[in-house]
Amino acid sequence: MSDEVEPGFVRVRLDLSYDGAEFSGWAKQRERRTVQGELEDAIRTVTRSPEAYELTVAGRTDAGVHARGQVAHVDLPAELWAEHGDKLLRRLAGRLPKDVRVWRAEEAPFGFNARFSAIWRRYAYRVTDHHGGVDPLLRGHVLWHDWDLDVEAMNAASRPLLGEHDFAAYCKRREGATTIRTLQELSWERGADGIITATVRADAFCHNMVRSLVGAMLFVGDGHRPVEWPAKVLAAGVRDSAVHVVRPHGLTLEEVGYPADELLMARNKEARNKRSLPGGGCC
Repeated sequence: MSDEVEPGFVRVRLDLSYDGAEFSGWAKQRERRTVQGELEDAIRTVTRSPEAYELTVAGRTDAGVHARGQVAHVDLPAELWAEHGDKLLRRLAGRLPKDVRVWRAEEAPFGFNARFSAIWRRYAYRVTDHHGGVDPLLRGHVLWHDWDLDVEAMNAASRPLLGEHDFAAYCKRREGATTIRTLQELSWERGADGIITATVRADAFCHNMVRSLVGAMLFVGDGHRPVEWPAKVLAAGVRDSAVHVVRPHGLTLEEVGYPADELLMARNKEARNKRSLPGGGCC
């Protein structure tokens, strides 16, 4: 499938971050405040364009989820980009609300698609088990878990989930969408400040996957479930009511990875193919 930019247009890559607390997620919704809606309105205003140009994003974050390293692209008329490109960042900084910022805006290389060219997304989920709760200055980005957590047990439970699997047990199903993903990293580390950070990296994520994985590992960490339990849930292939989807405010999209420029188009096409596991049907 081709993803060539229409003649007379320029594809612009945007690198951005936002605090998700006051947003109803990324995707534009009628009568709801969203990151996409704010950005598209701001671009239209600062470029004095009569129409809005739609953004494509690397990962659609849910309501309340933050992003430090989100990536999007927008196709703009070449003459509009020539006139406003070098002033776009400063103008957007003056127009956008304070909870979303664009840090880079530049012409994308051939074959680039913010969503389909990506080879991985890396999230962080932050939680503390401090008996006193969460530092008030961090309360919008860290979950308080009211049980002591064993980080070693959580890491042991995470390792069997690495690799390509059907993560149906950890995803909210969407009609026609596959739940097969390659989980590249799921690790836990307690910092000097006592905050425990989960690093979760995969080629892509299905709906609620990160927050469900975190919820399962927290049950292992606090001793409510054995180390083997998350892998058994995965193997069962169905949603388990014991797997809790943790609250969104502890989750941040940290970074999106892309291949070398000459491989962008190939990755773009590959990512559009619906996957199946070896020897099995696609779900």
